[in-house]
Amino acid sequence: MHDLLQELWQRWHPAPWLWNLSLVAMALLLGGIVSALLWLAARWQRNEGGSFMLVRSLVRHLRAPVNLFLPLFALNLLLQEMRVSRALRANIAHALEIALIMTFAWLLIRFLHVLQDLTRARINIQRSDNLRQRRILTQLLYIRRVASSVIVLLAIGGILLTFGTLRKLGTGLLTGVGIGGIIVGIAAQRSLANLLAGFQIAFTQPVRIDDEVVVEGQFGRIEEITLTYVVVRVWDERRLVLPITYFLEKPFENWTRTTAQLLGTVFFYTDYSVPVEAVRTEFLRIVHDSPLWDGRAAGLIVSDLKPDVMELRGLLSAANSAALYDLRCIAREAIMKFLSENHPDAFPRRRIDLPAIPGATDTPRGPQGTT
Repeated sequence: MHDLLQELWQRWHPAPWLWNLSLVAMALLLGGIVSALLWLAARWQRNEGGSFMLVRSLVRHLRAPVNLFLPLFALNLLLQEMRVSRALRANIAHALEIALIMTFAWLLIRFLHVLQDLTRARINIQRSDNLRQRRILTQLLYIRRVASSVIVLLAIGGILLTFGTLRKLGTGLLTGVGIGGIIVGIAAQRSLANLLAGFQIAFTQPVRIDDEVVVEGQFGRIEEITLTYVVVRVWDERRLVLPITYFLEKPFENWTRTTAQLLGTVFFYTDYSVPVEAVRTEFLRIVHDSPLWDGRAAGLIVSDLKPDVMELRGLLSAANSAALYDLRCIAREAIMKFLSENHPDAFPRRRIDLPAIPGATDTPRGPQGTT
């Protein structure tokens, strides 16, 4: 390449600015050609039966950083052929070095997203019993974020090494002395506590991605776990954002900690005259006939006697919270219909016992007096 460029320069003797502009255009063209060849090879792999998901992930995550990195790399190779002063060449080389470090770090971070996509494609988080899949996904997301932070830290250290006056700071940052000083500074701002809490949540996993939880009196699913906060998607599509330390410092309910299966209760309040055995038989029939019931538990008992009503508690089970909620609603509606059609007197009634008044007669008296 060097000999060819020298021959072109000696043959044509273009103006220095035109020659430099031509080299920049050549670098952009070379980078574009290599980038296009890579994507064509990826498309060919898909057409030959390769993994379409892999190709789609590569194109989505790596297109932008590769399209920027390759022209910069080609321009860095052609820099020595430019007709510029030594000082300007040194400044351009320094700027290119910083740009290459930044784009390469960006490329590595985006490549982590490709690895995440490959892992997610191998696990089926949509299955009902997805405890292991959600555990892997939670750890994967946290590790990716930590690795991205480390890459950024290393890139900053590499950029500092390119400056002579900041070389000691960059060396310390890369060897760990600077990292220790940064950690001490971060700890004063509670960021280190959040980071350690994130590690603890990622590996002890009191919560995982897609867990069903009750926090601050709100039911929702864990939608996102970052290094500093957790996003809970509430049932009405609102998002509840909590600091990551919340799940280590405060109590909360996790409905899918070990399994998605749940037990639920349905309460009925009836009159004392209700035929309990008939209601129990109808309740069991309703539950057994429903496809939402998972076959684990079903029953109905008298759970309490109150002054005016009798409390019946129905027990049922389902594979997950959504199925349990629907099954409870179905049972309520069906039992209310059964009572209204077969035992209308079984609905709660208030009885009032009026004692007899001495001297009172049963015959009503009309108004007295003359008209």
